[in-house]
Amino acid sequence: MNKDAARTLTRQHFGRTIGLYTPLYISNYCDNHCVYCGFHSQREIKRKKLSSAEIEKECQILHASGIQNILILTGESRLHSPVSYIKEAVEIAKKYFPNIALEVYPLETEEYHELFLAGVDGITLYQETYDQAIYQKLHLAGEKKNFTFRYEAPFRMAQAGIRHITLGILLGLADWEKDIQALFVHLKKLWKTYPGVEYALSFPRLQKIEPDHSSSFPVSDADLLNIIVTARSLFPRVGINLSTRESAALRDSLFEFGVTRMSAGSSTVVGGYAGPEEAEGQFPVCDRRSLKEIKEMLRQKGYDPVITDWRRITNESI
Repeated sequence: MNKDAARTLTRQHFGRTIGLYTPLYISNYCDNHCVYCGFHSQREIKRKKLSSAEIEKECQILHASGIQNILILTGESRLHSPVSYIKEAVEIAKKYFPNIALEVYPLETEEYHELFLAGVDGITLYQETYDQAIYQKLHLAGEKKNFTFRYEAPFRMAQAGIRHITLGILLGLADWEKDIQALFVHLKKLWKTYPGVEYALSFPRLQKIEPDHSSSFPVSDADLLNIIVTARSLFPRVGINLSTRESAALRDSLFEFGVTRMSAGSSTVVGGYAGPEEAEGQFPVCDRRSLKEIKEMLRQKGYDPVITDWRRITNESI
């Protein structure tokens, strides 16, 4: 499928709309040693975990900006970010936002269900790479070394009642063509088992963090466009996210060929909205435009920026 056909297919199923959300980092403590990540346990960075009052302040600032969809993120540390802490953050956030998603370490089914009942609507989890040999070389310590537990996590999410699940890989860690094929197989298995869930895909590209680590599998702008177009052709009704790891110019040129959601006004720093940004972010944000600026860009291109298409309901056990 060419990009024009992908654009037509996207408009057929999603209209001329782009959903907007903002990430909220509440802790950067991590127990894993993943050589490519800005938060890994061996990296000497300033660690921070937001208090309840600080989480509330961040939520108030984001709410005032007009955003209504947030993605709450932590480093992968059960010690510093136990499920009880994540649940507390969700309880605070739902006072301000009708749609709350998480990006945290893999959990057990009952833990996902506990967070679902607390008000979580969606969860994002990256397998990072499906090449198990490379996966073990990149993940030197911590629970993340367990490839299978991570791979099976989206099935546990769906079983727990989570309505929206986003899968993804970090492009550049391994042969991206093989990784994309494996990602699509993973999604098809999920869809076959849990067809009632709303699924999305995300394809962030690796950004160099460590001075001795660089990608041996570069992914060009043209490759990224091809990945988005292919995903749209194979999965006409699946959402596709576009990361602020990409530049404003590239995001503006790619979004209409399959993308359905974009982050806006993003910070990857813990407490980055109340500021000042004293800690290091998980990765540098390349598109630093505000929510207002992203909305204006979309309108100028004839698209409708969607702040929320959710109405707050109480999540209950079936």
